[in-house]
Amino acid sequence: MSNPGQADPTPITSARQLADWFASGSKTKADWRIGTEHEKFGFRRHDLTPPDYEHQGIEAMLEGIMAKGWEPIRDKGKVIGLTSAGGASVSLEPGGQFELSGAPMRDLHGTRLELAAHLRDVHEVAGPLGLGFAGLGFHPVARREDMSWMPKSRYAIMRRYMPTKGSLGLDMMLRTSTVQVNLDFGEEADMVEKLRVSLALQPLATALFASSPLREGKPSGYKSLRGHVWSDTDPDRTGIPALVFEDGFGFERFAEYAIDVPMYFVAREGALHDVAGQSFRRFMSRGLDGLPGIEATMGDVADHVTTIFTEVRLKKFLEMRGSDSGNAAMLLAEPAFWVGLLYDDAAQKAARALTRGWTVPEMHALRADAPRLALEASIGGRSLRDVALDVLAIAEGGLKARGLGEEAYLAPLWEIAHSGQTQADRILTLYEKAWGGDAGQALLFAEL
Repeated sequence: MSNPGQADPTPITSARQLADWFASGSKTKADWRIGTEHEKFGFRRHDLTPPDYEHQGIEAMLEGIMAKGWEPIRDKGKVIGLTSAGGASVSLEPGGQFELSGAPMRDLHGTRLELAAHLRDVHEVAGPLGLGFAGLGFHPVARREDMSWMPKSRYAIMRRYMPTKGSLGLDMMLRTSTVQVNLDFGEEADMVEKLRVSLALQPLATALFASSPLREGKPSGYKSLRGHVWSDTDPDRTGIPALVFEDGFGFERFAEYAIDVPMYFVAREGALHDVAGQSFRRFMSRGLDGLPGIEATMGDVADHVTTIFTEVRLKKFLEMRGSDSGNAAMLLAEPAFWVGLLYDDAAQKAARALTRGWTVPEMHALRADAPRLALEASIGGRSLRDVALDVLAIAEGGLKARGLGEEAYLAPLWEIAHSGQTQADRILTLYEKAWGGDAGQALLFAEL
């Protein structure tokens, strides 16, 4: 989840202003960039338990990386994130999951160098602290009560509100980790096509990147338990919004949807006020209960958009949100997959043609099935494994058309699609055989 940004005090009174804010992200193709984010679970090497914020834990990690030239982001005096001059940031998920939000890159080779530099810094700081970090979609052994809450104000608000909307929201916050890529779009029609393609294919990404089959030391019955958790988190702000596939969809329709998503908080004078469940639309017209005299601003709605958790999130760019975290090769495969599909015109058209016949109910059913069945799920009478082979061929063609040799980063996905064996399948096999039922070994297996 994002670090807090700079507030824009411009008053907002209509959805059209938010639509224009989304539209202002439109860029010419020459200016399209690639931003990759990934999260990872910390663990103490001597007993594999999750570190807390203090006691030579996450706070010490932030301080160690800060000493390498990063600037701190503070919340009530506590360091809860870092920024770099190059545009990257480090932030914390609620349970201490350590996140790199990468700088916008021109190509995937820049992403690879950025990831390598970050992991080198993490190793240098974590080693003396006795910590390791693992790329998995769901924590394989820790219970909710084993995870420590990070001192970030918005998380306290979400912690109270989440259980009122779904049974797994706190698991989402504390025990899941993801990898995502943020991509640019052109004019409105390009945004619409990119959003439709990427929403339709997020369940495929969930299957290909599945790495979370274990829960509290035992098989969970899911290949991507993280993906399943999102299905019972908060229906007001998650999933595949049907309106994206309706005629006439565009920036304004998404803006109307966004302002009807219930709020979490409003920021004023360095503090967050709990307004969870209140209507942003009402905020624009009549204010907020309990906070008289506060006027809705563009800064408020920009913060509000960060609390929308659809499988693809529209901001001034598009965020692909459907994948489990994984090893370094998989962290690079994520941006390669989506750049190949969406940054080449022919590839994007081919991907849209492949998915155009899928109905919204079929996509919703696939989103429900993919976390459990992974590549054995099906849509339109075809297995997701067969679909994966077609989609990877399209993505590879799109990357080759860029002429930069980036198609090499798809290699682990090709191996998964050809074999039908996801990271989750490998973990389950090891759990049952080589690890003798010791799920904690998954943390060492997935160490970055």
